[in-house]
Parts: sequence; C-alpha cells; structure tokens
Amino acid sequence: MENDKRPMPVCEIMGVNIAVTDMEKAVRCVEEHLEDWRGEYICVANVHTTVTAHDDPTYLEVQNGAVLALPDGGPLSQYSRRKGFVDAARVTGPDLMKEMLRESAQKHYRHYFYGSTPETLDILRRTITENYPGAVIAGMFSPPFRPLTPAEDAAAVAAINEAHPDFVWVGLGAPKQERWMAHHQGAVHALMIGVGAAFDYEAGNIRRAPLWMQRCNLEWLYRLLQDPRRLFMRYFVTNAKFLWWTWRH
Repeated sequence: MENDKRPMPVCEIMGVNIAVTDMEKAVRCVEEHLEDWRGEYICVANVHTTVTAHDDPTYLEVQNGAVLALPDGGPLSQYSRRKGFVDAARVTGPDLMKEMLRESAQKHYRHYFYGSTPETLDILRRTITENYPGAVIAGMFSPPFRPLTPAEDAAAVAAINEAHPDFVWVGLGAPKQERWMAHHQGAVHALMIGVGAAFDYEAGNIRRAPLWMQRCNLEWLYRLLQDPRRLFMRYFVTNAKFLWWTWRH
C-alpha cells in the first residue's frame, strides 16, 4: 500500500519507492517529523532488499509502507540520478545511526537497540557511551534466534514503550527487520529504523569498507570478501537480477 505520509520525492525502482535524498536532508527530515512519525518505520534499502521486494508482493508492501525507504545501496541512488534526480545520494543505515547519535549531544535523544547478540549489545553500550556523549541508551534487547511467542512479543513491546525512546534501531537483518517493523507499526511508540549490520559495525565486530570502495559502490564486494560462504549466492543472484532489470529500464 502506498504511503501518503512520505515527505520527499521518490524514484520507483523495481516497484519500491526509493527516497531521493542525501544524508543531510535525511537527518533534517527525520528530526522535523520525529514526533509525527512515532509508531512508523524507515527502511534502509539496498539491491538485495529491492530485488526481494520485486519478487515478493508482501515484502514490497512492507517496503512501501515505510515513511521512507532510504537508498543504502549505491546502485539505487545511481539509478535515481540516471532518471533525472541529479541530487540523489546514498544514505546508509550505519551512517544514519551515527548521525542521530551525534545529534543527541544537543537533542538528548533516547535510543533503544533491538537485535544482535547480548555480547554485541554490551560492546555497543560501551562504544556509544564513549563516543557519543549526550546519547541516552533507553534500552537494549537481544531477541532469541526463534520466533517470539505472542506473550514474549507483547512483553518486548511493553519494555520498549516503558523506556520512552525516540528511536528504536532494529538490527535483525533483511528482510526480517522490515517485517518486524511493519508488524509493530503503531504498537511501538517510537520511530523504528532498520539498520542491518550497524550494531556490528559500531561495536567493531565487522570492519566497514574503505571510503574509496564506498564511493565506488563496492561496499557489497568488501562484505562478500569478509563472509563469502553466507553472502555469495545472495549477491550473485540479486545483483544479476538488478543489473538485468536496470538494463531493460
């Protein structure tokens, strides 16, 4: 279902309404709409999530049900520029989380972190405390690697709301994190943002690609080299489908 609350232009890519923006505009937009967007969610889209949405109508509805689908993947903003949106730029989940944590020095935002392992969350708590003074950690939760029972899920949502966060950063990986946010739309009283591996990046568990690789849209290759067994088929299949689709469009 198309979202009528979207505040910026979009470029439709494989059916997904990808926001045309850059980091500065995205940060200002989030801050401007934060109160109105409590209970809503932001997807951070890349080639993998976009191809998955194209192939799965239920996931496409999840992506387009977000108040924003930001272009985490460089090829998405590159395609937008080809279609005439000359100012389209990449907005990655890890970088967006960093920016909002930095803004907390003045804004005193409250942050809740949902996902990853207890060990990673412990490291994340320390690094945020050291690196982002003024950022309030309202809470953290590492869900089990199985579906929560309805009672467990209700308790988790109650704990989030009792902590009164401004942001709930969701690090479950795609497409799980987007489906989780859509399922809890309106139930969680904060803005939910799915950020994939951002917890691991911030905790230092995974190294980010050098800036030159990020600028050349090669961060996916750097991640593939770090974890080829898990990521090879994902990138091979989805990248091939994306290249074929963009060639035809």
